[in-house]
Amino acid sequence: LSVLVQCFAITCLMTLLWTIYGYSLAYTEGNAYIGGLDKLFLKGIGVGTIDGYIPESVYFTFQMTFAIITPALIVGAFAERMKFSAVMIFMALWFTLSYLPVWHMVWQSGGLIAGWGATDFAGGTVVHINAGMAGLVACMVLGARKGYGKENMTPHNVPFVLIGAALLWVGWFGFNAGSELAADGTAGMAQLVTQVATATAAFTWMLVEWCSKGKPTAVGIATGAVAGLVAITPASGSVGPMGSILIGVAAGIVCYWASTSLKKALGYDDSFDVFGVHGIGGIVGALLTGCLFIEGDAGTESFKVGGQLWIQAKAVIVTIIWSGVAAFISIKIAGVLCGGIRSSEDDETEGLDVTDHGEGGYSL
Repeated sequence: LSVLVQCFAITCLMTLLWTIYGYSLAYTEGNAYIGGLDKLFLKGIGVGTIDGYIPESVYFTFQMTFAIITPALIVGAFAERMKFSAVMIFMALWFTLSYLPVWHMVWQSGGLIAGWGATDFAGGTVVHINAGMAGLVACMVLGARKGYGKENMTPHNVPFVLIGAALLWVGWFGFNAGSELAADGTAGMAQLVTQVATATAAFTWMLVEWCSKGKPTAVGIATGAVAGLVAITPASGSVGPMGSILIGVAAGIVCYWASTSLKKALGYDDSFDVFGVHGIGGIVGALLTGCLFIEGDAGTESFKVGGQLWIQAKAVIVTIIWSGVAAFISIKIAGVLCGGIRSSEDDETEGLDVTDHGEGGYSL
């Protein structure tokens, strides 16, 4: 219940912050790192259009969904460990210090990373690497859950995991195809490759898990699907079906390794593998975007390792460093303001559902 409340509250908080100042700082020209205050409190936004074809209110709301889901992703890395008050302060600060500048640098024409020519069609760097790195920093600063690695921490409701993954899969078409901001051939191809990459990654994860652990699990195939969705996101506007299969295979293998072997080796408690799936998957997708692309209207797919790969790598490096530093600063400030960020041992034992929100998930 505590995780659901955090996500619901983040939806409300980010809606307000995006409306008051977030959209202005992200979208207006400003400088190479951040926008200006020209659209503060949505000043000047009425029923007019952007570039004569899409209402600005629609674009604002579409981008607001990204602004909501990116901080909400981070919650999965530190589930059941952080005070609710600290979560709210941390998210507001990180949104301001990391999400808005990275959005501006990547998606605003005058932004630093956009100026390099980096490609991020629907949020590989802005959303997934950004959130994944923040999640890693947060769970490392907080430390592991009580009993982590010693007690059985099986999922609460596996059918809900599958349902949630299915909802994400369908909803992702809106993110990726919608990022074209038009109902055209590019949007159609973005939808196609999103489906193919996701199916490939889920199937690949299933096979790898089957071979390595002896059984293909429901949680595993669902996690593989999310890895595919993440990895295809930056490339969805520039690759074709064969490229999407390659991205799906890479995401399934690399994200499985990151969520099992890498996490175990480094010893951090990333509850829902936010870094292993979103962070690593975003990196895989962003880098392969620099190698796979469709040439011209003929739809000929090409594979080439060259200058674009280095540009994509620079975008990945900047996002990792920027988000990591911003997350560390934000969580430290939240700790000072809240008298510490970590829930007490007694609260963790009793459960944050009761101690933070005074409710239980079920009635007896």
